[in-house]
Amino acid sequence: MRQPWHRAADQPAADTPPASAPVVVAPPDEDAIREALRECYDPEIPINIIDLGLVYHIEVSPEGQVRLEMTLTAVGCPEADRLVAEVQERVEQVPGVTACTVALVWNPPWNPEMMSDEGRVMLRILGFG
Repeated sequence: MRQPWHRAADQPAADTPPASAPVVVAPPDEDAIREALRECYDPEIPINIIDLGLVYHIEVSPEGQVRLEMTLTAVGCPEADRLVAEVQERVEQVPGVTACTVALVWNPPWNPEMMSDEGRVMLRILGFG
């Protein structure tokens, strides 16, 4: 006779979702993406692209697709492709992101006034200003 506290081996535990239940991850918010991008640095100025003010726009769809517009400190930067690939890779590592598209834009042109206060402090510490 089976004891009442034992469950049948072929029965899932009450708190275990069925194997076919999809795991749903909510799309990230813009702050989570910005935080991830604080680990991407401009190749010429060793300050992250958020504090430099290089990221102009972040759009997240309900499906987790991210469209990001950014610029560079200089047109013709030889490291542009590498930086864009790094940004895309970092964003796609954020939980809930399903894909990321990065568009380089040149309008408005970047200038030091676009930097955050933290970025300006770092620039002075590094001897750039």
